[in-house]
Amino acid sequence: MKKLLTLSLIWISIVSCQKNPDFDLLIANGNLINLETQEITKSDIYINNDRIVTINAAKEADRSAKTIIDATDKFLIPGLWDNHVHFRGGEQLIKDNEWFLSQYIANGITVVRDAGGDLTPMVKKWQQEIEDHERVGPTIFTSGPKIDGLHPTWAGSLEIDGKESIDKALDRLEAIGVDYVKLYDSKISASDYISTLQKAEERGFVSSGHMPFTVTLDQTIDAGIDAVEHLYYILKGCSSMEAEITQGLQDGSLGFWDALPQLQNTYDRDVAYTTFSKLKNNSVFVVPTLHIGKTLSYLDEQDHNKDSYLSKLSDEFKETYKGRIKRFENSSQKARDDRKQLDQFFVKLAYELNKAGVSLLAGSDAGAYNSYVYPGPSLIGELKALVNAGLTPAEALQTATVNGAKFLNKETDYGTIEEKKMASILILEANPLHHINNIQRIHTLIHLGKVYPKLVLDSLKN
Repeated sequence: MKKLLTLSLIWISIVSCQKNPDFDLLIANGNLINLETQEITKSDIYINNDRIVTINAAKEADRSAKTIIDATDKFLIPGLWDNHVHFRGGEQLIKDNEWFLSQYIANGITVVRDAGGDLTPMVKKWQQEIEDHERVGPTIFTSGPKIDGLHPTWAGSLEIDGKESIDKALDRLEAIGVDYVKLYDSKISASDYISTLQKAEERGFVSSGHMPFTVTLDQTIDAGIDAVEHLYYILKGCSSMEAEITQGLQDGSLGFWDALPQLQNTYDRDVAYTTFSKLKNNSVFVVPTLHIGKTLSYLDEQDHNKDSYLSKLSDEFKETYKGRIKRFENSSQKARDDRKQLDQFFVKLAYELNKAGVSLLAGSDAGAYNSYVYPGPSLIGELKALVNAGLTPAEALQTATVNGAKFLNKETDYGTIEEKKMASILILEANPLHHINNIQRIHTLIHLGKVYPKLVLDSLKN
């Protein structure tokens, strides 16, 4: 509570105030960017509580609000979405995960999509506290626990084995009040995977997930998946030998990592574009997660020991990084080279998906166990990776704003800066359409009725 009071005092010292106004907040004379059309209009944005009431062409007359932010020569875009994060690690890592909430805000991220973990009760608590202005943090949309097969890899997952257990798992997710369903592929059978997607679709759930290699991408799309997490599964659907490789996984003659070089070597552009067309026509989103791919593929070339963010993590949290690091250190040179080649291939695949009109979602995969993929800055890294892959800054920013709202069917409230929508607004010192790095030049962030000037955002990082 003391921190919130401090934030309020800094806010009052930076922005100007008026008496007896009609609105709580006015953002005056800002360059409002439409990320879909790239149109820029000088606008006055009037806000009450946490909603945009009116957007007018910028003018000096009749400006009345309790608080006025002069946004002259500034650029306005929606607050950013990180469409793939994890709150996990058990009770011993709750404090780290709580701290991450402020780090998202500090980096201009006003919405996160929690893609499953073992802290669901805490996540639901944080959701409410943030909504009630009792905690600094982004709006959280959560899948709750992941759905997987028996004896799954990740703690907290819901284990299924047949129709009755699938129904019980979905009943539990409904009772929790999750925002979507997330499937994982460590132990789930092909039949249970497809059945879960179909049943989730019947209940009106939005779904996303990994995909067991024992099914085809076509089967997954036909079953009703709404988003595919990571590019491994897209690559599978682009192979001229997907059927044969799938059979190898089914009969046990192939493993996941054995299959990847074969899939890459049998990538077929005609097959790929047929797959891209099906993804687009079925409104299936794809989450490339390029930043984590590069981070984990080049652990031998990048020394992270002096990362400033690393020093702020608890010893218990840093301990979760050791598993991936050790596996990399114990890998052969060929395995390392193969991983780097796959990483470079995924960069090209992300570009081709975007070129074909498939909707992408920017997601960092930040959280415990994902080494050096830091909550907050890693979403910025993902946007830079997408631009480096060939997307324009506007296209990259759509993956972290409007597309997230479309995927979760939250367009009424989020994704763009429009009247009646939530006032989730990032005010930047320079035009992000000119260079993606400009998203780091934050002047002010508005989220849930609160104003966070740069000074406050910087203080959150400490």
